[in-house]
Amino acid sequence: MFRPRIIPCLLLKDRGLVKTVKFKDPRYIGDPINAVKIFNDFEADELVFLDIDASKNNKTIDLDFVKKVGQEAFVPFAVGGGIKSTDQIKALLNAGSEKVVINSSAIENSQLIKEASEIFGSQSIIASIDVKKENGKYSVYGCGGTKKMELDLIDFAKKVEKLGAGEIMINSIDLDGTMEGFDIELIKSITDNVKIPVIAVGGAGSLEDMKRAVEEGGASAVSAGSIFVYSGKSKGILINYPDKEDIEEIFSHR
Repeated sequence: MFRPRIIPCLLLKDRGLVKTVKFKDPRYIGDPINAVKIFNDFEADELVFLDIDASKNNKTIDLDFVKKVGQEAFVPFAVGGGIKSTDQIKALLNAGSEKVVINSSAIENSQLIKEASEIFGSQSIIASIDVKKENGKYSVYGCGGTKKMELDLIDFAKKVEKLGAGEIMINSIDLDGTMEGFDIELIKSITDNVKIPVIAVGGAGSLEDMKRAVEEGGASAVSAGSIFVYSGKSKGILINYPDKEDIEEIFSHR
């Protein structure tokens, strides 16, 4: 039975763990290292850490933080935020990260994807694409979702695949933090046009949402934030992860 990876996507701001809604209004959640310890206990499939201010502030995700995660995490993890060079990628991988997530630099200097995949292997490189739906069309955004780019979404996805990205993370800005379900049309538009694995992000509110992203959207993995850090409609802070039995049960009914 195929069972997709289920990946908590953890956002960082000033070394704290935060959660956003539509890429805005970051709410402090707690200590990210404590979250790592909890996800270790839950035996999460993978983790992703993204510094949401890095590109906007012309910096890179903190290397000392990545080293701390590397010392604590028993599960594979990826990191992203302001990565601009193969030297930075080398340092982050050496610090313990299994993969790096490249977003703004994939737009501004797409050759970084090619160089990095040739040096470190495509399995280490995730190309992340942030998307808004405007006037019925999907627009690519860079710089933490603040800058609209003059790019065709499908052409860009095909380009990063050709350059050597091992995976594409497709993120709906419109649904970020809403827990209203994934944009299946958006996910399918990517999976129909590339052969590499696609990680769906933005909008997960339940395991059923994740199942739809896989079965209807064609995603190879699903990633989320709110569902893993909140409890109930009141959104009380509670780091959590679904039971493996529940995951197996829902994805066995296909």
